[in-house]
Amino acid sequence: MTDTATETLSVVVERDIPFAPEKIWRALTQPHLIQEWLMKNDFQPVVEHEFKLTADWGSVDCKVLEVEPNRVLSYTWGAMGLASVVTWTLTPSGKGTHLRMEQAGFRPDQQQAYQGAKFGWRKFFANLEQVVARAD
Repeated sequence: MTDTATETLSVVVERDIPFAPEKIWRALTQPHLIQEWLMKNDFQPVVEHEFKLTADWGSVDCKVLEVEPNRVLSYTWGAMGLASVVTWTLTPSGKGTHLRMEQAGFRPDQQQAYQGAKFGWRKFFANLEQVVARAD
């Protein structure tokens, strides 16, 4: 019997965004801004804080794992049988910030969720960039 627990897939989206890490961090951690680009939520940037993301199709159960202001944000993402971890990494760059999002933990039998996440995160990223550009 093979150990399939280690054979997981990740969705990675990376962008260079022409704004300071602090500005992007606000969009990643302030509930009213998260709602604009992702979903309704009761997020708090506090390790161990459990929160829900809610949309028309249902909700995602999450728990904050890591908070390094303006650098790293990580939380669990559990929905419809998927137990994954989303990690945001912000790296200052010459043009602003290199933003990297990885959602790790898709099992090989979760192709539908994996493909959906690949599509969804690209859309969320575009929304996030618009929110960051508008935010004060």
